[in-house]
Amino acid sequence: MISLPMLLWSIPLLLAVLLVLLKPKYKNLAPGPPKLPLIGNLHQLGTLPHYSLWELSKKYGPVMHLRFGQVPVVIISSSEAAKELFKANDLYSCSRPRLAGTGRLSYNFLDIAFTPYGDYWREMRKICAVELFSAKRVQSFRSIREEEVGSLIDSILKSSSSSSSPVDLSEKMLALTANTICREAFGKSFEAKGFSQERFQEVIHEGLAVLGSFSAADFFAGIGWIVDRLTGLHARREKTFLEFDEFYQKVIDDHIQKGKRSYGHEDIIDVLLELEKDQTAGIQLSQDHIKAILMNIFLGGVDTGAIVMVWAMAELVKNPRVMKKAQEEIRNLTGDKAKVSETDIEKLDYLKLIIKETMRLHPPGTLLIPREAISKFSIKGYDIQPKTRIQVNVWAIGRDPEIWENPNEFFPERFIKNPIDFRGFNYELLPFGSGRRGCPGVGMGMALVELALANLLYCFDWKLPFNMKESDLNMEEASGQTTYKKQPLLLLPIKYQSA
Repeated sequence: MISLPMLLWSIPLLLAVLLVLLKPKYKNLAPGPPKLPLIGNLHQLGTLPHYSLWELSKKYGPVMHLRFGQVPVVIISSSEAAKELFKANDLYSCSRPRLAGTGRLSYNFLDIAFTPYGDYWREMRKICAVELFSAKRVQSFRSIREEEVGSLIDSILKSSSSSSSPVDLSEKMLALTANTICREAFGKSFEAKGFSQERFQEVIHEGLAVLGSFSAADFFAGIGWIVDRLTGLHARREKTFLEFDEFYQKVIDDHIQKGKRSYGHEDIIDVLLELEKDQTAGIQLSQDHIKAILMNIFLGGVDTGAIVMVWAMAELVKNPRVMKKAQEEIRNLTGDKAKVSETDIEKLDYLKLIIKETMRLHPPGTLLIPREAISKFSIKGYDIQPKTRIQVNVWAIGRDPEIWENPNEFFPERFIKNPIDFRGFNYELLPFGSGRRGCPGVGMGMALVELALANLLYCFDWKLPFNMKESDLNMEEASGQTTYKKQPLLLLPIKYQSA
């Protein structure tokens, strides 16, 4: 005899089965692996989804149809298919899925990145592109970048002079990006806000972790939220983003109390508070909107820049020829100056090739944030139905042997006299996306990456610790929303002595 609790639990499950069975069958869908009842292809994602999907694409093609729970998904794994998506069908595919598992504080962290396409999103995007990340605004923060990179170099010098222990560059790079973005956004350091640097970085890590965690509510309508509560994911998200919310409210109140430019320069909160007062704007900005933009800046900027720098240094120490060539370029240009300045960066051609090659092999986000089809269109002759999620496997495109010779080799010279760039106009290299949903903060982030790498290579020679050989360096990736190096990068810095 079936008990009442068992009956109550079985009803949502039966409804989910009926939804799958009664779902309309579309013709001309892209090929894909067989799907299991209820879960679809979720069991095939593996620990590193970008790798699992790349393996599947070898069998089923560069446009692949899957189902994650109840959600139809198309995976794009070639530059030609990506070009069709971003160039020919950008307008039809530029919405975002509303994620069900985000909780009541969703305005704080999904506002820009995940808002569906419409008037509100266009206005918020305009604010980010024109007011916050313009070339003029990026240049206005030059002194902050140079000061923070200078502090990084000084801290490494201090530790290397007093100890022969290796430096944890993974930790150093994350601290650098967090400190820099904090000053650009708030005008002050963490400690000045009563919120320690260490704690803020912990919260950022936790925020990225919960965003990258599997949320059943995003794939199983009606019953997934129960799973998220039982696993504790919902509570983790609420706790983490409540802490963010309190922090942002504190710095906003501080700026309102002390007035504009109270910290010596106009920071991002100053700009947003001015826009909040502007009644002629397309939308009326609120403090919740300001928090949403800040959340996107931090979660979209802190880890991505750090990831690029860590992978670049890891590849350089594995490839001494490339590191030596880069150091010669930088040191010949810089001469006897104590540090590299931003005015030197444009002349460092080989360094720029290294950064391109790093992002080809190690894009910070291996799978671009999912898009959602607004209306029906086709890619490579296959129909994409409305409400289908679309993800681009930029990691797979970066290792496509049809595009790249010896694709697994770190060889920056492949970009000599090669116009391919990473800003969204060349579909062979898409670490920051393309089209309407391309990252608006590329210029801000890359300015710091270039300056920091140039100074690390100018001021120090770098060696592996503990008598390790280049082949001993672990290059495994960690799973998550972004692709960190699984093991921290520990290197020995040797102060460079100019002749």
